[in-house]
Amino acid sequence: MSLENPAIQGITLYSHSDDFRCHWIRYVLAEKQIKYHLIMLDASDEDVASLNPYNQLPMLIENELKLFNTTIIAEYLDDRYRQNKLYADAPGPRAEQRQYIWRFEQDWLKLADVMLCHPDSLDQHAKIKAQQKLRDTLISLTPLFQHFPYFMSDSLSILDCMLAPIFLRLKSMGIELPPQHCRPIHLYCQRIFSRPAFMQSLTLQEKNRYKELLT
Repeated sequence: MSLENPAIQGITLYSHSDDFRCHWIRYVLAEKQIKYHLIMLDASDEDVASLNPYNQLPMLIENELKLFNTTIIAEYLDDRYRQNKLYADAPGPRAEQRQYIWRFEQDWLKLADVMLCHPDSLDQHAKIKAQQKLRDTLISLTPLFQHFPYFMSDSLSILDCMLAPIFLRLKSMGIELPPQHCRPIHLYCQRIFSRPAFMQSLTLQEKNRYKELLT
């Protein structure tokens, strides 16, 4: 099947089977109960380049619209499909959410990229530095998870959809958080991972790889 002519109307999501950015979008779709067609690919697939100049996943197509930036895809889905809103409607709170997303992208996601890159291109020294930096950051930010059931909120938001796939992969990154000191984060993870939509967002490969965290 040609990627330029998906054989289904509506949303088509091109996704890796185990990738935190792809998982972020799959989780948004699940929480918002949006039906879509999922096509599993590797970013190295030659066909991806025909649609995406950056040759990266996830990639979303709806009718003539083609999106390949994770943040833009997430915001589009929340604006296009109004049920189960994940972004704030008011300008101030929405700007705060966008700023948190930008900060997480610049800091946490870039560190995750270092730790989760392919073994053939893995820089062990850079990985150790990234592990230490992300671990120290999470420990210092533990109080942010203490007073609300979700990230600084009484209700699930886009920030939780972004963070949950990262937290699911902490062990794969080689990061262990102290159980007692980081108990609020551990409880937060249990709360998110037990949500039906989160389970629905997982691929079979993710369910098998992270099953000890999902029980």
